[in-house]
Amino acid sequence: MVDVIIVGAGPTGLMLAAELRLQGVEAVVIERDPEPTKVVRAMGMHARTIEILDQRGIADRFLALGAQHDASRFFAGIAPPNPVRLDTSFPFVLGLQQPITDRLLAEHAVELGVEFRRGCAVTGLTQDADGVTADLSDGTHLRARYLVGCDGGRSPVRKMLGVAFPGEPARIETLLGEVELTAPQEEVMAVVMEVHKTHKRFGAVPLGDGVFRIGAPAEGVAEDSDVPPTLDDLKRQFRALAGTDFGAHSPRWLSRFGDATRLADHYRVGRVFLAGDAAHVHPPTGGQGLNLGVQDAFNLGWKLAAAVNGWAPADLLDTYESERRPVAADVLDNTRVQTELSLLDPGPQAMRRLLTQLMNFEDVHRFLVEKVTALNIRYDFGSDNDLIGRRQRDLPLKDGRLYEHLHQGRGLLLVDRTGDLSVAGWSNRVDRVVDITEQVPAPAILLRPDGHIAWAGTDQQDLLAALPRWFGAATN
Repeated sequence: MVDVIIVGAGPTGLMLAAELRLQGVEAVVIERDPEPTKVVRAMGMHARTIEILDQRGIADRFLALGAQHDASRFFAGIAPPNPVRLDTSFPFVLGLQQPITDRLLAEHAVELGVEFRRGCAVTGLTQDADGVTADLSDGTHLRARYLVGCDGGRSPVRKMLGVAFPGEPARIETLLGEVELTAPQEEVMAVVMEVHKTHKRFGAVPLGDGVFRIGAPAEGVAEDSDVPPTLDDLKRQFRALAGTDFGAHSPRWLSRFGDATRLADHYRVGRVFLAGDAAHVHPPTGGQGLNLGVQDAFNLGWKLAAAVNGWAPADLLDTYESERRPVAADVLDNTRVQTELSLLDPGPQAMRRLLTQLMNFEDVHRFLVEKVTALNIRYDFGSDNDLIGRRQRDLPLKDGRLYEHLHQGRGLLLVDRTGDLSVAGWSNRVDRVVDITEQVPAPAILLRPDGHIAWAGTDQQDLLAALPRWFGAATN
């Protein structure tokens, strides 16, 4: 029996596998496709996701290969004249093609000892009080203590569990692909910028050597979204909207996506969990999908590892759904709004004009951009203290940076203005750092392994009440 089976080797599954291995948990990733996909499904990484990577010491790998873009325009493509000020060390969107993101996450997972089984699908699963048995397409069976479905919007794991996936089907569709264009890049970009003023789902991004990632609104919604469009379909829509197809030829891949919006009724059934697109699908507006899945994995990983390692509080695994499902519901809502604002009907256009005016107020602008970048998330820990449940941004310390103390995925007590607080009894799960800095938001803060503030204060007895909730019983 292995510890955890992860179904799906996309960004969610890769991040989860690495988080488990960081805590010594055996993780086996089952992936249907024999090779990593070359399709660029996502192009951006938001601030909170970069913070997560930084908390594990690998952000520099991604920053070195990506381009930094202004985050101010990432709510519905509305760009107020003044940039928004974000409370993060990464106040930008990192442009990085998903195959590169996948490769870097896979390399991180391999370094930690994750096992991969590619070209193999899960065809059935059963579970009992002791574990989960997965039936594999090669005729073998694999048993684990837990299983996590990170297998996409059409998740076979979710269907095997019988978890309902309510929501709305696609009303509009966008054609997407990587193709070569014979028109000069300057001409292409000039036309795209002009058309994009009206058609927000029309665009082209140069990838080098005459290759562009292009997208255009489709004429309607295909009966089967799994059937890719043809090059003629894409060229026809470009001619209809821009008056030219830029001499498009030699497609590397073509795809389509719609604005279907669905949220799983449950994220957990017994010993089986859902994460990423298996738990939620939504329009790609604002580039939130990959980020939402990686953040799911970051929330679940340390909790699942705690359960495997035997110190998890009784209800810790249940907090995965109670914390992450409301976040997904909020993303679904904001992508619904952003999609509506991209339509050309008089009503949506009137709303867009009004929202454009409102976003000239910095507080409104920041509020909306923080939704897209996930910097505004506050989990409900049942506390009236506004700090509790929020993620803690990185801070400069006398000894390096705060995030450097989170690389091992342990809890952390940061003591600033009082030095007599102790985590004795939890020192095998929680580190203690004493460092005086004016930027700490309280005299002392207790961080979970995911960097969210679990406690703040000065009283040892209060701290002793908070520690068991997230880190289990004390040890001698």
